[in-house]
Amino acid sequence: MKRATIYLEDELHRALKLKSVEADQSISHLVNDAIRTTLLEDLDDLSDVEKRTKEKTVSYEDFLKELKKRGQI
Repeated sequence: MKRATIYLEDELHRALKLKSVEADQSISHLVNDAIRTTLLEDLDDLSDVEKRTKEKTVSYEDFLKELKKRGQI
């Protein structure tokens, strides 16, 4: 495990301390868990983007015209 120095906003640090006590987990554990969760969300987002690269693109103008044609604007 590596050691790092991070600077937290006062209110975030207070919230982490309170959650740490409530959850009976260290602040380091909570921060590692939050980072891990964020990275997994990024991976999911990148996967979704990759799946959509083959979709047909529509210009904003064409999209608005289609909405108007359907009576939605």
